[in-house]
Amino acid sequence: MAHHTSTLVFALFSIFFASALADPTTYNVVSLGAKADGKSDSTEAFLSAWKSACDSENPATIYVPAGSFYLQQVAFSGPCKNNAIIISIDGTLVAPSDYKAIGNSGNWLLFEHVDGVTISGGILDGQGTGLWACKTSDGGCPKGATTLEFSNSNNIVVSDLTSLNSQMFHIVVNGCQNVQMQGVKVTADGNSPNTDGIHVQASSTVTILNSKIGTGDDCISIGPGTTNLWIENVACGPGHGISIGSLGKEQEEAGVQNVTVKTTTFTGTQNGVRIKSWGRPSSGFARNILFQHALMVNVKNPIIIDQNYCPDNKGCPGQNQAAEASCNHAAGTSSGVVQPTSCL
Repeated sequence: MAHHTSTLVFALFSIFFASALADPTTYNVVSLGAKADGKSDSTEAFLSAWKSACDSENPATIYVPAGSFYLQQVAFSGPCKNNAIIISIDGTLVAPSDYKAIGNSGNWLLFEHVDGVTISGGILDGQGTGLWACKTSDGGCPKGATTLEFSNSNNIVVSDLTSLNSQMFHIVVNGCQNVQMQGVKVTADGNSPNTDGIHVQASSTVTILNSKIGTGDDCISIGPGTTNLWIENVACGPGHGISIGSLGKEQEEAGVQNVTVKTTTFTGTQNGVRIKSWGRPSSGFARNILFQHALMVNVKNPIIIDQNYCPDNKGCPGQNQAAEASCNHAAGTSSGVVQPTSCL
């Protein structure tokens, strides 16, 4: 009997010990030197927190408390030694107010080659209004930076995050597998140029749920190489709608397939749902696309499938690309185009 009791005690101790080892370690960016005043450069403190979390063999949490934290361009790179890093944000991350500081960097906050990263809560302020003004005036401006990009990464979760006034795209998912976004809010002026809300390309198994996006370009844009994308319960407006493409710009190009856009509301947008492909030869395609339960309110062009996209009318011989899509229960008000009419 004593032998069995000792064995049980040892087993319970082993379980407790293993559980204790698995408890996440928390790295508070303020403890590492970050200042919550919105002016002091906190970039090194965030990178220090990332290095510690990434080097940990156990789950790790990076905590950003309330306040404003000024960050320059930052790359959070992997691979890491664990696949359970949570970035919990109660505060606001603020980009440089001078758009030239990051305007040619391509992105502001980049996660690359990571696995198992979760971003929860918080506000990302891209401070893009200065660049927008430059682009609408006499030109000579940098292209602009994406606020948040995930590149060549797997098992990503973004929840309850707000992105404000990005210089260019707000969130980009590029070359990723298994990405979940829920409760995302994107806000930018309806006239802000090239400020797509969420852009997905060359990625598989991406879900975008319960989100509200208002911006100056596409609320969600879907590029070549996207497969198994599920979009549901998304409110769009202002903006240019939810767009697949443009596709077929290159002669050799990956296609888009298995995309579901379900239970969406478009309010005061230029377009509702759209597929656009260049009118020239390409291996690109759009297959198994479903638009279902879309409510349009004062939308100019609710549904457009354009297989002769050619904005500059150059190099387009009018050879349509394959697009296979279906529409189910689209309703609302419009002053423009529904094409094809089978979607009515």
